[in-house]
Amino acid sequence: MKIISLVTGGAGFMGSHVVNHLLQQNHTVVVLDDLSGGDTKNVNAEAIFYEGSILDIDLINTLFETYKFTYVYHLAAYAAEGLSHFIRNFNYQNNLIGSVNLINASVTHGVKCFVFTSSIAVYGTNTLPLVETHHPKPEDPYGIAKYAVELDLINAHKMFGLEYIIFRPHNVYGKHQNIGDKYRNVVGIFMNQILENKPLTIFGDGKQTRAFTHIDDVAPYIADAVTISKAYNTIFNIGSDHVYSVKELAVAVSKAMQSPLNIKQLEKREEVVHAYADHTKFDTVFNPKEPLQLEAGLLEMAKWVKTHGARSSKEFQHIEITKKLPNSWKKSSEQ
Repeated sequence: MKIISLVTGGAGFMGSHVVNHLLQQNHTVVVLDDLSGGDTKNVNAEAIFYEGSILDIDLINTLFETYKFTYVYHLAAYAAEGLSHFIRNFNYQNNLIGSVNLINASVTHGVKCFVFTSSIAVYGTNTLPLVETHHPKPEDPYGIAKYAVELDLINAHKMFGLEYIIFRPHNVYGKHQNIGDKYRNVVGIFMNQILENKPLTIFGDGKQTRAFTHIDDVAPYIADAVTISKAYNTIFNIGSDHVYSVKELAVAVSKAMQSPLNIKQLEKREEVVHAYADHTKFDTVFNPKEPLQLEAGLLEMAKWVKTHGARSSKEFQHIEITKKLPNSWKKSSEQ
């Protein structure tokens, strides 16, 4: 049977890697991406590419009617947790309403499974390590939007029988990451700052803890999930078990980039201080290979980053609230 899969955000970081793995599994892959954070250079030439938004209902309906998708992999999102406080309407439109558009089309057109990349941001400040049985308590609009989509998928399954698989990844890094985005993806931000001979900027004291995950320990499992019956209608944390402080990460990135450590501390921002997850459920169902350790993963990404060079950070043009906006995120004319 011919398998046709839609990948939203397929020109972006995580999505482009999922596309590559699906093509290796002989899927016909259609990519939908508005290129707000992605790049056509990331899109595998064997995929069918459409530039467009998940907010464009007419386009979505046309694609679903044309291709009769077997599976939908929904990775399109603007994943800036901290910034989401200040772009609330933009956040909910792009991360919630756009997702609902895809869910509606999937129900209407009989998609066999909807694979969704959520986030551990849904947990908020919670008992550590974060486990799927914890009650989510998201503390930022990004996490709220992701949790709302999770709930909508659960409802769509109960009401209409739409099968789903939800992943909650965290702090993923690697090739194809947009290192020029100053609002998200701290590994990329640090590497870009080093290439620009700037200090590594850390909000607060740098004691915030996270587990940083190489893309090769995430994308293949997201792509293959639809082949694992035990994964259906289930939520999985996915990512590394090794926890580092942001300051420790700065040291590791500087070493990988062969650059002297140079840190600049900024004012503390509103964020969850400690966030790392348990992966027992994922390990049991997917039986993953040994993950790539941080040092090796950073060296691989550093090689790619140095080859492609620094990227200029664009100012986000849709700031809705400036009250309490960190100075480093304000436009130069506003500072």
